[in-house]
Amino acid sequence: MKVLIINGSPRKGGNTSIATAEIAKILQEEQIEVINYQIGVKDIRGCTACNYCRLNNQCVFDDDVRKLATIFEDVDGVVLASPVYYASANGSLISLLDRLFYSTPFDKRMKVGASVAVARRGGCSATFDQLNKYFTISGMPVASSQYWNSLHGHTPGEAAEDLEGLQTMRTLAHNMAFLIKSIALGKEKFGLPAKEEPLHTNFVR
Repeated sequence: MKVLIINGSPRKGGNTSIATAEIAKILQEEQIEVINYQIGVKDIRGCTACNYCRLNNQCVFDDDVRKLATIFEDVDGVVLASPVYYASANGSLISLLDRLFYSTPFDKRMKVGASVAVARRGGCSATFDQLNKYFTISGMPVASSQYWNSLHGHTPGEAAEDLEGLQTMRTLAHNMAFLIKSIALGKEKFGLPAKEEPLHTNFVR
């Protein structure tokens, strides 16, 4: 079993990394392989709505999105972690996720998702909601914790002092591991849920 952790922070070893490291530690204790990816300062461009992916099953741009698509298909769960900028996720992360989720044609149902927001003070709940939307439009169960998944710190390393936040990360990881293992057993016995052909109703004709 595998989990992909996508760290949307441009800073290596910053407070978002403290959150992802706490999650990774527990997942590994639960015998789940962790694959870490950090955006850093990579130039991740946004979706251009060209729909190349609809004909070719991959994004038109040959960058990290294509590499992550192969990993995403193979894993059982995904953690999205971001610093909070203006009460939302890092723009580079959103550009990556828009293209990653839209360009990948494989069935994402029952892959477990979890999101984490890291801030000095405010905006975590809005960022948390924003990131979870990628899961809930894709049929992915969302792992929860004992509190909304946030960690607080200002200067690099300060988040290590947020003891409740760190506990929230550990609880999240335990719950995510349980969901992944339970879903694997359920798929063995029952398979995936029935799926209807999607219907698309436009609001304006």
